[in-house]
Amino acid sequence: MLHRVTFFLAFVLTLGLCGAAHAAKRPNIVFIFTDDHAAHAISAYGSKINTTPNIDKIAKDGMRFDYCLVTNSICGPSRATILSGKYSHANGFYRNGNLFDGSQWTFPKALQKAGYQTAMIGKWHLSSDPTGFDYWEVLYGQGPYYNPPMKRNGERVNHVGYTTDVITDQTLKWLDSRDKSKPFMLMFQHKAPHRNWQPGPKHLTMYDGMDIPEPATLRDDYKGRTRAAREQTMTIVRHLSPNDLKLTQPRNFTPEQLAKWNAAYGPKNEAFKKANLEGDALLKWKYQRYIKDYMRCVASVDDNIGRIQKYLKDNGLEDNTIVIYSSDQGWYLGDHGWYDKRWMYEESLRMPFVIKWPGTIEPGTVNKAMISNVDFAATFLDIAGAENPGNLHGKSFVPLLKGNKLADWRKSFYYHYYEFPGAHSVAKHYGVRTERYKLIHFYRNQDWELFDLQKDPDELTSVYGDPAYADVEKRLKAELKRLQEELGETEPHKPVPGDPELRGNRGKRKKFQKGKTQSLLKMPLGKEVPLNGKGQVLNQKPDPSARPLVVGAWVNPSQADGVVIAQGGASYGFSLFLDKGKPTFAIRSDDNLKQVAAKSPVSVDAWSHVLGMLDHEQTMRLFVNGKEVASVKGHAIASNPADGLSIGVDSGSLVGDYGEVNGFKGKVRDLRYYLGVVKPDELASWVSR
Repeated sequence: MLHRVTFFLAFVLTLGLCGAAHAAKRPNIVFIFTDDHAAHAISAYGSKINTTPNIDKIAKDGMRFDYCLVTNSICGPSRATILSGKYSHANGFYRNGNLFDGSQWTFPKALQKAGYQTAMIGKWHLSSDPTGFDYWEVLYGQGPYYNPPMKRNGERVNHVGYTTDVITDQTLKWLDSRDKSKPFMLMFQHKAPHRNWQPGPKHLTMYDGMDIPEPATLRDDYKGRTRAAREQTMTIVRHLSPNDLKLTQPRNFTPEQLAKWNAAYGPKNEAFKKANLEGDALLKWKYQRYIKDYMRCVASVDDNIGRIQKYLKDNGLEDNTIVIYSSDQGWYLGDHGWYDKRWMYEESLRMPFVIKWPGTIEPGTVNKAMISNVDFAATFLDIAGAENPGNLHGKSFVPLLKGNKLADWRKSFYYHYYEFPGAHSVAKHYGVRTERYKLIHFYRNQDWELFDLQKDPDELTSVYGDPAYADVEKRLKAELKRLQEELGETEPHKPVPGDPELRGNRGKRKKFQKGKTQSLLKMPLGKEVPLNGKGQVLNQKPDPSARPLVVGAWVNPSQADGVVIAQGGASYGFSLFLDKGKPTFAIRSDDNLKQVAAKSPVSVDAWSHVLGMLDHEQTMRLFVNGKEVASVKGHAIASNPADGLSIGVDSGSLVGDYGEVNGFKGKVRDLRYYLGVVKPDELASWVSR
């Protein structure tokens, strides 16, 4: 009997050792991800404007993919696709501002089940808390560039420093503290180089005194395309804000950080003001300011990727760790006169993707197969030996990494962008891309574009309707329909979460009118509501489009900044807030922001009445303690905002020119929100209470 027990224990021990050996052989995965990093701002991809030595090292030691394509070129949806291995219509996250359903299958959950330790550190941007991770620490929303508060396994933690450095610091701490008996999958994700491109302290003066080459299409006139290209609001010449261009003071900085910032930007801004530029000279200046700040942010990212690479080497992890660098979609570096993304045009469709897998990938290889972010989940499962659920839209490209040529790999790719109305007014569209051609359908306007990428790589002139391309059109339309059916998007035109259609507004512009005055929100008289900076998001989603409106409250702030009340976001909405103590009223429509602000601050720890009004003549007016202190010609909110009403915070997409950390701290009483014209006697009685 004793002999049998001894044999059994030895057998179990042997199994355990075999299991441990198997776990040790499975590679670790470090997935480095940034926000809005264009492939043509990476020297491994041939950048003519900057160098990225640490990203280049991944490509040099591994494989560069030249055609990694995004399914929906915008931050949140791209991330949701990566996690789920499915297109937006199947994972439910169509546009920024949606809520990711964390209960659904994701690849980190599958890797956990397969014995991997999983971690997510950095930018998340999916509204719900991360699931499927043993450890997570993420930015709130977009997060600021400096001194970011973060959410660590459900608890708020505050950090001081440059956000790119902070995210790396926290990642290195996790790598030191992880369970070293398990293989790990780490998602190391940066905010940078997202708008508004605030460089870190080490790179504030990088590129000073240099002229960065302009893209050939900077002055594109869009004559060769449909109205969609002309109706966007993302041009460098017209749509960059003073905040983007660093003509305003940054927020949430320490005195030391602000001193370094002002030393770098103060003299440059004074020189700009004296130059009094106009016309093409102004465009040139804006481009240089924008592109240099963008590349300075990229430089910080590259430096911190170097820190991670050094850690892996110094700790004996380099040979058994797959390192990947990618970004959530492409980006415009002045190409077509634009910044931002969203389009199916090449600059925003193509993601950077370089991968190093020691012993498997032949160093220095380049692959021109069409892969996609929808393939990442299946590929990670394949690498880890985890179970594939069988219903993913993507496929593993591990055979491509091993140098195999696959005859049955995709020859065409489907794309769909949904966010309209929305930031930058890019029309909804879907399309199909093959090696040579691209067909795009702007389906709300029933406009089509067709590009011959071989003859017109910059996509300047659509050949849709040209008889010479009639057969190409026919084939591509058939392929488009086939892909939609294969992916299960059988109703591609239907409204999606966040659309005005689902809020009963149909997205149509209405004639501005007084209408009947509605009192939408009134706090009980005498009731004081304490606000701690987190605020409260209400279930109410009133429609303030094409109407006068009045919002206000008695406020007793304990700090000089914070949102009192807001509705909407970066496309449509309003906000009443304090900016360094100065009451400010903001209205945003079609991504255009107008603000009216008091010249003097209200007192901290004292009661003041603040009120913002859009009157029947579309004049924005600001009142403090019953006295009108400022006014400006404004504009109506053209469409019903996607985001609902919130008190003490602007959650989700932002209306005003402030950061993600914008909560009001202090007390509020008698807060009101009216649509329509409010009688003077009612306003007077409100202020006199």
